[in-house]
Amino acid sequence: MNTHEIAMHIQTHKAPAVLATLIEVEGHSYRKPGAVMLFFEEGTIGSLSPGCLESDLQLRTSEIWERGLPEIVEYNMLSPDDLSWGETVGCGGKIKVVLEPVQGKLNELLVQVSDRLAAGERLVLFREVVERGFTYKLEQDIDTSLSQNKQQPKLSHSAKESMAAGRFMAAPAELTAFHTSFVPKPRLVIFGGGRDVVPIAELANKVGFRIVVADWREGSLQNEFPRAERIICSSTEVVQRVGVAQRDYVLICSHQLGRDRQFLESVIPLAPLYIGVIGSKARIALLLEGLEAPPSLHAPVGLPIGGEGPEEIAVSIIAEIIQIRRAGLRELPKGVDSIEGSRNIFGSRAEQADGRGQGFAEIITGGLARERRA
Repeated sequence: MNTHEIAMHIQTHKAPAVLATLIEVEGHSYRKPGAVMLFFEEGTIGSLSPGCLESDLQLRTSEIWERGLPEIVEYNMLSPDDLSWGETVGCGGKIKVVLEPVQGKLNELLVQVSDRLAAGERLVLFREVVERGFTYKLEQDIDTSLSQNKQQPKLSHSAKESMAAGRFMAAPAELTAFHTSFVPKPRLVIFGGGRDVVPIAELANKVGFRIVVADWREGSLQNEFPRAERIICSSTEVVQRVGVAQRDYVLICSHQLGRDRQFLESVIPLAPLYIGVIGSKARIALLLEGLEAPPSLHAPVGLPIGGEGPEEIAVSIIAEIIQIRRAGLRELPKGVDSIEGSRNIFGSRAEQADGRGQGFAEIITGGLARERRA
């Protein structure tokens, strides 16, 4: 989720920077292929490891910038007997990272990314290897299908041609091509602005969501949500005013049964990716009486971690939303618990399988690669 911050930094700062992309992993790795990190004089944005690699990568950045050419660095930490990396090694895998100076065409395209993400576009940045570096191409991901909620994009016709068949563009003996996906920040719409919503909004913001808090009570939204868009209007108009979309995540928590029912009736036909409802199983049963619950409805909301108090409940809720986002909607079971054997706040849904991460990049090693064995 650091791609938005990286793009914004590049757009607003003209100082030298080097983009690092994790392109291949063998064995255990802290991050998945596609993870990106930006190095610049004043610091960094993002991470590729728990701290194992960043210092070494930082040392390489000035040379990368001065040469103006990308480089692939390989770290081999598979051997448990090799202690040359010290006690900080937490990866235990073989990792390949592309370092690219943010200059020329790459800089030009990344400057565009921030505004285009803000406009709701899904983008794919392609690199194809040429004799001394990469050629770059930024395309809109034109696939608008929401049925599978997969994070790896389906590509436009010209993008598919540029990537040839499958993921690679040449024989396995050569470095060929890879791409990075940029998707707009997902939006979490919260109906209800009580104090218990504050830690939910704060945590959701930290993990990369745009936050909208909507309430009919003006006093609820005065000073509690500095990083959220706040919407105040009547409960009969608020769903339309917010403009709930199919890519949104929705949380209903006004704590008033009638209004929550009103929100549910308005939101369900709009088919957002996730609908969560806070409350006990008994309350949920009353709330859903006569309604057909879609697979996207999770009630009671949150993973069953036994949380107590607003902060722990917020962790449970955001953890469930992250799980939904990563795994893909179709892979998850229906999320409404039976009232039998009920307990308050959280249900007892079976743990759901993890899916692939958002970023995606594949590369075949070749002439630009340089190995550092630890």
